[in-house]
Amino acid sequence: QEWQNPFATWDPQDFCNISEVVLPMDTYWSPPIFILERVSGQNPELNYMVLMHNGSFNSTRPFQVTLTCSLMILKFPFDTQTCNLSIASFLYPAVTDLVMKARRTPAESMKDSQSFFLTDGEWKFTNLSIIEYMELIDDKKFSVVTYMISMERRPTLYILNLILPTCALYLLDMAVLFGPSSLEEKINFQIAIILGSSMLAVILNNSLPTSSNRPPVIGTH
Repeated sequence: QEWQNPFATWDPQDFCNISEVVLPMDTYWSPPIFILERVSGQNPELNYMVLMHNGSFNSTRPFQVTLTCSLMILKFPFDTQTCNLSIASFLYPAVTDLVMKARRTPAESMKDSQSFFLTDGEWKFTNLSIIEYMELIDDKKFSVVTYMISMERRPTLYILNLILPTCALYLLDMAVLFGPSSLEEKINFQIAIILGSSMLAVILNNSLPTSSNRPPVIGTH
């Protein structure tokens, strides 16, 4: 966070060339912000801010936040999800008191985010866009900054563990059905294939996310 306070300025030459000081957060006014999609999180213990001689405040506080996100898993495991992180302050109207702006461009924010994102996880960070708008609540407009985060699922693990075994079972089922085997052997093979399909269905049920309006294609076939 960065903001200006024209009443907190001084000349460094009058104070031993001190151009900045570190102060507790409750020393001066700071913008109260909220994350709209926040479910839970850990508040940082770094409750300090830096005050420059020109009245510029800077506060860098790391947050670990759990957000709500609507999932679209129809194309699972080849799906791409977009989640929003909206930062707002509903205590000060934007018309008269407080207007929030993103300091970095979407390209700069995405570059910084990729440097902190784990590259060996299930998700691949693909895009980041920033939207600045006014939210109308009770005839008052409030400033909101929304970060739209797009992530693509890495499907390799699901292809090896689910899709390929399922296709192999279906091909084996067709080969047994149209093969020259006797009826008794076909029945035994079909029972084994049904058991294998049931085990894969259980594994698939535990792997698929449940918070979606439409079930994935792989789970309906």
